[in-house]
Order: sequence, then structure tokens, then C-alpha cells
Amino acid sequence: MSFPILRSRLASLLTKHHRRPLSSDVQPFASSPASAAAVAPPPPNTTTDTPLGPFDASVSSSNKGWRFLKYGLIVALTGATATAGYASYAYTLDDIDVKTRALRSSVNFNATDDASAVEKFKGLLNSAAMTVPAKAIELYLEMGRLIEEQVQSFAEPYAEKLLPDLHPAEQHVFTLVLDLQETLIHYDWTREKGWQTLKRPGVDAFLEHLAQFYEIVIYSDEQSMFVDPVVERLDPKHCIRYRLSKGATKYQNGNHYRDLSKLNRNPGKILYLSGHALEGCLQPENCVPVKPWKQHETDDTALLDFIPFLEFVARTSPPDIRPVLASYQGCEIPTEFIRRSKDYQRRMEEQKQHGRLWKR
Repeated sequence: MSFPILRSRLASLLTKHHRRPLSSDVQPFASSPASAAAVAPPPPNTTTDTPLGPFDASVSSSNKGWRFLKYGLIVALTGATATAGYASYAYTLDDIDVKTRALRSSVNFNATDDASAVEKFKGLLNSAAMTVPAKAIELYLEMGRLIEEQVQSFAEPYAEKLLPDLHPAEQHVFTLVLDLQETLIHYDWTREKGWQTLKRPGVDAFLEHLAQFYEIVIYSDEQSMFVDPVVERLDPKHCIRYRLSKGATKYQNGNHYRDLSKLNRNPGKILYLSGHALEGCLQPENCVPVKPWKQHETDDTALLDFIPFLEFVARTSPPDIRPVLASYQGCEIPTEFIRRSKDYQRRMEEQKQHGRLWKR
């Protein structure tokens, strides 16, 4: 084969080899309509790069105004809520009523005849500006009083007279009011034994003996579903006449207090004996504090130690027990009573001896 022929064949082979890749690369784009549309230039009337018109600018400004109004309302409501919360915490409704009276009265503007036009305009402008705050304060006071009335119904004892009228033949009888927890019993919960309710040493003799002289009433700040079964087991001989539970207490400053003025009894003939007497009663002048009892104190005699004093009060029947209790203030009543009794007996013996010597 001659060289010119060989050269022409090589040239033809190279031409075919380069044409195939080029034709295969171009063919899919030419044959697929979707691909052609993807790479096709946009039509002249497209809005891809068209600037915003007047309508779009107004929509954007209205959205900004709405967002500003929304955030302003949120800030105003938050500030009003915080102010109302602080006022409720720092002041009573009567204080708020007194402090805002001038502001609320400024809404009622009455211009005098000799007032100038500028003064009348200022007065009307101030009245208009104060209308919304004044109405808000009046609404707050009205809602506060309504809530107070609702809360007061739960905070007060369920009746004005917690006990029925005393029989006319027992008008001279004193009323001995007793607490339960750490006074007559002690209840506690442990993981091993659960709830345990234990009687204080001497409680049976205490109740049985004093029931001869007193009208005994249980007054507890526990629920009745707890008080009733405990008293049933504690007092099988029915020495306790009445039992009062949490619904008969007064809720005040987050605590439940015994209100002895609701017992329908002469205040001068009520004694409230409790391990937490001064902390749980609204009438401290009627309180008889006793040492609180825990279940591990098996040698406790506090209740039995009180029997002589309580029996003496019932037998002598002072017209008002409150001055008597005031004379024992700051002292352990059983110990002080024994000391006074011994001192009285000593003085009586001295007078007897003096009388015998005088007769001689």
C-alpha cells in the first residue's frame, strides 16, 4: 500500500472518531423538549428582573405598620399586666382607690364661664387623655372587689356560729378547745410503714377526767376526712362533744387560723390548748400553750400535768379566763400553778398559826 493511500485512510478514521463524541454530546439536548426549555433564554416579558411597582411598595409598608401596631399592643399589655400585678402585691384595693381618685375625677372636666379658650381646650384634651387609664383603673377595682368577694367566701369559716347554742343549764361551763396534731396525737409518714397516727401519753385520762368539767371541742386545720376517723378512734367514750376541721378555720396570709369568735360561746369562758396555740389562733388571749409532742417522746406527761390547773379553773369558775391566762404569760402554766398553789397553802398555814397564837 502506498503512503498517500495510507495517509488518506488515517485521516478518514480520525475524522470519524472525533465526530462521534461531539454528536453524542449535542444529541440529548436537541432531542429533549424539557431540557431545551430548561436552557432556553427567558422571554422578553418575564418578571424575573422587573423592579417592584407602586402596589408592591404599599403592601410592604402596610405589613410594617401592622407589625409595629402588633408589637406596640404586646408591649402595652405586658406593661399593664406588670403594673396591675405590682399594684396587687404592694397595695390593697382601698389604697389604690384612694391614690387614683384624683386621676379618675379628672375625666369629668367642667369648664368655668370665665375660663379662656386655651384653658378649656387643655381641660378637654386632658380629660380625653385620662379617659382610657381611668376606665382601666375602674375596671381593675371592680374586678378586684369581685375576686375578693369570691375568695372571702372560701377564706371565712363556713358559718357565723360554728357550734349550736349552749344549753341554759350549762351557761357556767367553760369550753376547752383542743388541737390534734402534736397536741393529742402525732401523725407521720415513713417509706417503711407509711402513715402512722399515734396517741399522746395520757390522752385517755386527760379527756375522760376533763369531760366532767368542760365542753370539749376539737378544732383542727386538717380536712374533715382525716379528723373524723381519727377522733372516732381517739375518743371511744365520746368525751369530745364537737369536732371542727379546716372548713371552720379562717384563711389569712397563707395560713389557716382558728377563729374562736365564731364558736358561739362567751369569749371569757374559752380556753384553746394546743402545741402551736399562739401560731394558729386569732385570739392569743385565750391560748394555753402546751409542749408539742413527737412520737418518740414516750415519757411525756404534759397533758396530765395540765389537769390540776384546768380542774381548778372549772371549779372556781372565774368570770373571765383571759386575765388569768395573761398572769401566766411567759411561764409554764402547770409548773407555775403548782408553785402558786404551794405558796397559797403556805400563806394559809401561816395565817392559821397566827390565829392560833392570837387566841392564846
